[in-house]
Amino acid sequence: MRGHIRRLVTAFVRRADLGAGLRWKLSAAIALVGALVAVALSLVVHNAARVSMLDNARDLADERIMIAQRNYELSGRLNFPNTKIDDPQLPRELRARVEEGRRATYVADRGGAPDIWAAVPLKNGHVMSLHSGFTDRSSDILEDLDQALLIGSTATVLGGSALGVLIGGHLSRRLRKAAAAANRVAGGATDVRVREAIGGVVRDETDDLASAVDAMADALKQRLEAERRVTADIAHELRTPVTGLLTAAELLPPGRPTELVQDRARAMRTLVEDVLEVARLDSASERAELQDILLGQFVARRVAAKDPDVVVRVVHESEVTTDPRRLERVLFNLLANAARHGAPPIEVTVEGRVVRVRDHGPGFPEELLAEGPSRFRTGSADRAGRGHGLGLTIAAGQARVLGARLTFRNVRPAGAPDDAPPEGAAAVLWLPEHAPTNTGSYPVLRQ
Repeated sequence: MRGHIRRLVTAFVRRADLGAGLRWKLSAAIALVGALVAVALSLVVHNAARVSMLDNARDLADERIMIAQRNYELSGRLNFPNTKIDDPQLPRELRARVEEGRRATYVADRGGAPDIWAAVPLKNGHVMSLHSGFTDRSSDILEDLDQALLIGSTATVLGGSALGVLIGGHLSRRLRKAAAAANRVAGGATDVRVREAIGGVVRDETDDLASAVDAMADALKQRLEAERRVTADIAHELRTPVTGLLTAAELLPPGRPTELVQDRARAMRTLVEDVLEVARLDSASERAELQDILLGQFVARRVAAKDPDVVVRVVHESEVTTDPRRLERVLFNLLANAARHGAPPIEVTVEGRVVRVRDHGPGFPEELLAEGPSRFRTGSADRAGRGHGLGLTIAAGQARVLGARLTFRNVRPAGAPDDAPPEGAAAVLWLPEHAPTNTGSYPVLRQ
């Protein structure tokens, strides 16, 4: 069940891991949008203010040229500042309009401060013009406006970034909590709910995703539990006929056919017992019966009784509190797997609370290294064809009951690339410092 749930939540966890950079991505996005909006608004405001000031300046120049025209027609001489008759510098566009008999204004922008022109036709056929520049006060107002827009834009970008960090941080924390809860579910904690783990008052899409993951985990758990019960019931019902078959096989007359029948009957009984054991381990109802033992001495004696050809090396002796029967089951299954799928010599090393079983065969298949042991899957062809894939599954299950960790790796020469052929397989059992109680919890270490 644990392997199925792990695959179920893998995609969710991977997406949740993106929360590590979510706040900065969201902050950068808000800052970018804020900067674009601020620049656009600043340009619009600046241009609108400039156009308004130029319009005011043109209106003022038009009023002045009208006053200058009246004064000139009454007195016959120019008495208004910056006015000229037939000014040779008069822009051609403005002169063309005036020659049509119309009073007009014109703005000449040469890259600096704009020039304001106003011209009017006189009765004598000449042209009176007034030339003035953009006032210093108007330039100062535009500069102050640009400075205010710059400060406002900067504040908008910084505020948007801070808001993005806050929003992204809140969402990131929720995603991290959801990822942690999903990892616990994948690790076998069936009582954990992702939706409850993220908590919070605000409801968003994260809650919907967490609820969906919880619903899928519950549905998968129920399906796997139903399958486990069916498997256990079938195996339990097979025990009686298989035992009868084995008993009947013992009554057959001696001979090669009898030996074959007895061998297959024993294999079937072993398979039925293994399936029942796997079902019990999957139900999480097994509890360890603890004793204090010397790990190196225990392993050496059990291995010597099982297979004297296996070399046992005790690097460092350690006293551990564990279940000897379950530890022996794990050890024997690892030795049987090494003998069946590996190659001699088989070596067992005890170092403190760590037990290593190593063979010199073709190594573990990549599927086992990536996903762990799986029932009725023996791996690639070079390690397949014998057995049912239950030995390592039972070893991993018994290790969980002991509170231990069982890992698998392939042994390669030092400095060899990952795609180099392995020189053997190594299974490592890590016994815990604190032994599990009969309820599955871990007590405080005795003084």
